[in-house]
Amino acid sequence: MNLVYIMSVLLTAGYTVLMLVYRKGWFKVPEFTLSALYVPSTRISVIVPARNEAGNIGACLESLLNQKYPDYLYEVIVVDDHSEDDTVGIAYEYARDNIRCISLSEFIPMGNPVNSYKKIAIAAGINQSTGELIVTTDADCTLPNTWLMHIAAMYEQRQPVMIVAPVIYTIKRNLVQLFQLIDFMSMQGITAAAHALKLGNMSNGANLAFRKTAFDTVGGYDGIQSMASGDDYLLMMKMNKLAPDGICYLKSANATVSTLAQPDWRSFFQQRIRWASKSGKYNDTRLTLILVLVYLFNLMLLALAVGSIFIPAFRFMTAAILVIKIAAEYYFLKPVARFFNNEWVLWYFPFLQPLHVLYIVSAGFLGFLGGYEWKGRRVK
Repeated sequence: MNLVYIMSVLLTAGYTVLMLVYRKGWFKVPEFTLSALYVPSTRISVIVPARNEAGNIGACLESLLNQKYPDYLYEVIVVDDHSEDDTVGIAYEYARDNIRCISLSEFIPMGNPVNSYKKIAIAAGINQSTGELIVTTDADCTLPNTWLMHIAAMYEQRQPVMIVAPVIYTIKRNLVQLFQLIDFMSMQGITAAAHALKLGNMSNGANLAFRKTAFDTVGGYDGIQSMASGDDYLLMMKMNKLAPDGICYLKSANATVSTLAQPDWRSFFQQRIRWASKSGKYNDTRLTLILVLVYLFNLMLLALAVGSIFIPAFRFMTAAILVIKIAAEYYFLKPVARFFNNEWVLWYFPFLQPLHVLYIVSAGFLGFLGGYEWKGRRVK
């Protein structure tokens, strides 16, 4: 019993300190502002992999057409990944001198087994691109009209090999999407904080930019194509080896990409299992230790909650740790929610905590085992 108490105290203390450190890291990242006199000069290629996105690709391309970036300085390449709906037809409706659609099937040799279609799609788009700076997003995303201006300005000022930028969910106010919004905001806050404090790099392919020459130098996705997920993080790890101080975080509401939350619990869990499936590839001791701490803390809390059914002495400890968890996470999350203009969702935050514990434990375990469905494909 004493061992249980000691482990519980240590894990709770570690987790609380981690949230405090993340809050400090969030504030350490300055917000990037664009000068009114800024005139861009960087040629940009935006790569948009798309599979069965007929319901979303139009809004995505519309937002790309509305960019304030000079037309002659950017191109958009949609890479159709064997869509079974009208994604291609809709993409062709938006064809311009600087917007085109190519087919992934033309870049996959016949008979070759494929596990990572998205990596191949992005690589195909890059191969056809003419830009100095590659920017990736997803076909279910919409972009603010100053998106490319902010990315180019940071690139020209800082000359990084890679730029990581914010992503936020657009949701309907139902339980599953409220839960996703809170969880995703937390992940975005951690991404910024981790960059500032050098606690491990994180990224999201829906809003990512990198030099084309750097992509070629690290061999693109060579060596990581066997893994279906990780087109963003695993590439970033290769870039980090190339230039350890060359990855920047672009903190700006005017460079924040909006994407759709998953419509139901099943698709949400499949997405998170997909993300968690690359956890075994984290070649970063700091990030690995943090993930282990987070997982063990939530596993401990779940075990105490189950154990309290049979051991009354655990009930107070479980309740106390849950309250500490809520307070620590809320303290970290509040300024992040303010940045994303989503403070209203924090009213739901305490009531969703039991679900959060179950989700962390189950998604982490299933992600470690591997195997999920995504975009109509079964991935191992």
